[in-house]
Amino acid sequence: MTDTLTIREMCAAFAVTPRTLRFYEQKELLAPIRQGARRLYTRRDRARLTLILRGKRFGFSLEDIRQLLEMYDRDGSNQQQLMRTYDLAQDRLRQMEAQRAELTEAIEDLKAQLAQGAAMIAAFQRAAE
Repeated sequence: MTDTLTIREMCAAFAVTPRTLRFYEQKELLAPIRQGARRLYTRRDRARLTLILRGKRFGFSLEDIRQLLEMYDRDGSNQQQLMRTYDLAQDRLRQMEAQRAELTEAIEDLKAQLAQGAAMIAAFQRAAE
């Protein structure tokens, strides 16, 4: 892989749209090299986009992601970043597990209601015969 990628190459490599890349650039999460109207993305941009997309998949806010990326940029160490990421990830996991429990309960309730509805429909159909 070359040192820089064009916006088209970044989109293909990460399955994102140009609009997504421009949005992250506007939010100052990415800072591609500008050559006139062209944007060239460095290895640093690719690493940052990987972390951004992973953070979004896990449900982190863009502000959380920005803070984590800035922590790394400040001192070049990843200890603080790792500890903060770990704390955020634990909180997010708790939230996701609570959501899953609520969703499981709602699914079971809906299945029971559907079974009840199916029994009523079957009774109506037998009565109509």
